[in-house]
Amino acid sequence: MPARADTSSRHCPVPDTLVRFLGVEKSYDGVRQAVRHLDLDILRGEFLTLLGPSGSGKTTTLMMLAGFETPTAGEILLEGRPIARLPPHRRGIGVVFQSYALFPHMTVAENVAFPLSVRGVGRAEREARVARALEMVRLPGYGDRRPAQLSGGQQQRVALARALVFEPPLVLLDEPLGALDKQLREEMQLEIRHIHERLGVTMVYVTHDQAEALTMSDRIAVFRDGAIRQLDAPQALYERPADAFVASFVGENNRLPARVVGEEDGLVTVELASGQRLRARRGDAGPAGARAVLSVRPERVALAAASPEELGEHALPATVAEVIYLGDHVRVRLLLEGGIELVAKRPAAAAFALAPGETVAVAWQPEHAIAFAPDV
Repeated sequence: MPARADTSSRHCPVPDTLVRFLGVEKSYDGVRQAVRHLDLDILRGEFLTLLGPSGSGKTTTLMMLAGFETPTAGEILLEGRPIARLPPHRRGIGVVFQSYALFPHMTVAENVAFPLSVRGVGRAEREARVARALEMVRLPGYGDRRPAQLSGGQQQRVALARALVFEPPLVLLDEPLGALDKQLREEMQLEIRHIHERLGVTMVYVTHDQAEALTMSDRIAVFRDGAIRQLDAPQALYERPADAFVASFVGENNRLPARVVGEEDGLVTVELASGQRLRARRGDAGPAGARAVLSVRPERVALAAASPEELGEHALPATVAEVIYLGDHVRVRLLLEGGIELVAKRPAAAAFALAPGETVAVAWQPEHAIAFAPDV
C-alpha cells in the first residue's frame, strides 16, 4: 500500500521540474514488476536520493533514467522531452558507478577527457575543462597517473570528475561509495554534497544506507516492492514517517505490538499486551480495536534507575538485558513485560551505572511515539 508522498500530479508538474516519471513500470519477466506505476518529479538543482533495500526498485529506476534499461510502460521526460527510447549516449547525463568504470589503459586526464573527446570538443578546451574538473575534486596534478596508481577514494573522485566535465544537467550516482571504508566513505559523502552545492547540478543518488541518505539529500524517496512509500525531506522522513516500514528503515526504531483503544485531543490511545495504555501520534493506524505497532526512537526513551512513578503515570517497568558502550553514547537493551525488547540510547557522560538484570523505568513523551498499522 503506497504511503503519503509529495510526488506530483501527472498533469501538473512542479515548477522547474527537470525529470518526470509518468506511470513508469518495469518487468524483467513479464510477471513480477520491479517498478510499479511510478510517478515522480525531480526538481532542477536538487539532490534526490533513492533509498531502499535490495530489490526495492531504486536501481532499476536509476538505470531507466540513464538509458541502460527500457521501461515496460510509461514515459520518462527530461526537460520536457521523452527519453525512454533514447540511447544513453544521446541523453547528456553523467553517470557514476560503484565500480568506478575507469579505463585502466588511460591516464587520469584521458579518462576525465573521454566524454569531451566523443563530443568533439577541441584539445585546448578539453585540457582546460579537465584541469578544472580535477581541481574541483581535489586531484590537481594527478592527470598523468593511471587508475591503478590511485586509492579507491581517488578513483571515485576521477569517476565523479568524468561525469561532471561535460557539464550535464543531471548526474546519476549508483551506490558510488559502497566499496570504500567507513572513514573515507563519510569524507566522500561531504565531498559530493559540497560539489553539488557549488555547481547546482541536479544529482540523483542510489543507496541502501539510510545514514548516507540523511546526510546528503535534499529529498529522499524510500522505495519498497517497486513503489515509493514516502518522498520527503530527511528530517520529515525521520520525524514523521508515513508508515511502519519507513519508520524502521530510516533510522533505528522500537516497534511495540499494540491494539488501538481510542482517540482524543489528536492523540491515539493504544494498549500493549501487558495491559498498559499509552498515548501517541496517529500514523496510519486503524480504528478502535485494530492491531497496531507503536513506534518510538531509541533516543526518545527516558530511563530512570527507580520506580516507574518517577517518570510519570505512563512509565513502564523494564529489565536491563545488555549495556553496550559506543564511545559518545551507551546503547541499552531492555526487556518489557511479555519479553518485548526495547532499546534506549543515552549520552555516555550522562548514563548512570546500569547492570544486566537491574530493574529500571522507561518512558517517552506521547508526541515522540507514533501508532502505525502493522507492516505486512
